[in-house]
Amino acid sequence: MKHLAIFPIIFLLMTASLHAAEPLTLGEALATALKNHPRVSEARENLKGAKARTGQALANYYPQITIAADWAKSRSFLTPLGGIRNTEVHTEALYLKQTIYDFGRTAGAVAAARGNSTAAAEDLALTEQDLAFRVRAAYYLVLAAAQQTVAVRETVRAREEVYRQAREFFNEGIRAKVDVARAEADLHGAGTSLIRAENNLEIAKVELANAMGVPSLEDRMPVEPGTAAADVPERSLALQIALANRAELKRFAALKQAAAGNLKAARSGHLPILSGTASAGYADQDFPPDGNVWAVGLNLTVPIFSGFATVEQTNAAVASLRAVEAQEIDQKLQIVKEVDSAWFGVREASARILSTAKEEAAALENLALSMGRYQEEVGNIIEVTDAQALALTAETDHIQAVYDYHTALALFDRALGTL
Repeated sequence: MKHLAIFPIIFLLMTASLHAAEPLTLGEALATALKNHPRVSEARENLKGAKARTGQALANYYPQITIAADWAKSRSFLTPLGGIRNTEVHTEALYLKQTIYDFGRTAGAVAAARGNSTAAAEDLALTEQDLAFRVRAAYYLVLAAAQQTVAVRETVRAREEVYRQAREFFNEGIRAKVDVARAEADLHGAGTSLIRAENNLEIAKVELANAMGVPSLEDRMPVEPGTAAADVPERSLALQIALANRAELKRFAALKQAAAGNLKAARSGHLPILSGTASAGYADQDFPPDGNVWAVGLNLTVPIFSGFATVEQTNAAVASLRAVEAQEIDQKLQIVKEVDSAWFGVREASARILSTAKEEAAALENLALSMGRYQEEVGNIIEVTDAQALALTAETDHIQAVYDYHTALALFDRALGTL
């Protein structure tokens, strides 16, 4: 049939596409993602903003210096003089104000700002780790999809051969036409599977490009990872590593510092503020003024009643601190779950590699025997197509197991906080 010539053309086009691909290493993919992805850029800018707010809080430790110039002209009635008096004053002065002691207001604000800055730094680390895992998972997904496409393509080639042989047997009167119809149907089914596999490969490439923060991979393809087994620590040791490394816990420690600083600042609202002031300048009726003026002083502000605002601010700060502590406990429970799940996932994926390898070997042997029986006119077409389907399933399962293992390792590294 004429339409069957389409399959070799598809095969050649896909082969040419794969051979034209430029290699992309995992290290390069990760570096590109950390450089280009907008989420990393956003986290970096948030960190810069948090550091700037720390500087704003520290500014309260330093003197505040301003220059002011005033001009005033008035006409008023003075009772002692019994008449109208015109006045005009020009003043230019340098003013200085220094908070001497505010009983923890500034210290609390600085502690809160520094805690938030540290938390922003851990947010950046979290963003980078999540992105690194996403890149690794997408990288292995592309490799798995590419290998599965090759496996399906080989099945298409094998079924083309079976179809050709079935037609020869029918033309020679050895086999019934039902064998030709079955072989043709299986060939078209394999062609459909090939289209699906190729589409899955393209979707996987889109995901990898998106994770890297680039529009597309163009013709680039990932490089096969090494086959050496990773050294996975025991569960108890893995949990210790995770509790020491996870940026989430470091972030909560910083948030507790910030909440404690806010609480200190809120409680200091009950206490006075002692400030020093000084000014020096010129004042006169004429412009420019030439009369020297100066002043120095102390200012003590004692809060008496603020409508319970300070009390409620303190209550809110206490609630925020307790909420962060509860979130930290919940995060620790989540980390225990993630580490255990990832540890079992690596073990399961490793075991599946061995079992699916044996399954693939047995399926290929069964396929070879079935093909031999059919060529010797002993077997039937159903036996052959069933053996081909079994072999394809076993091969794709093994391919998936291999890349599931690499993905499980990436997830385990993420759970440990070492990604």
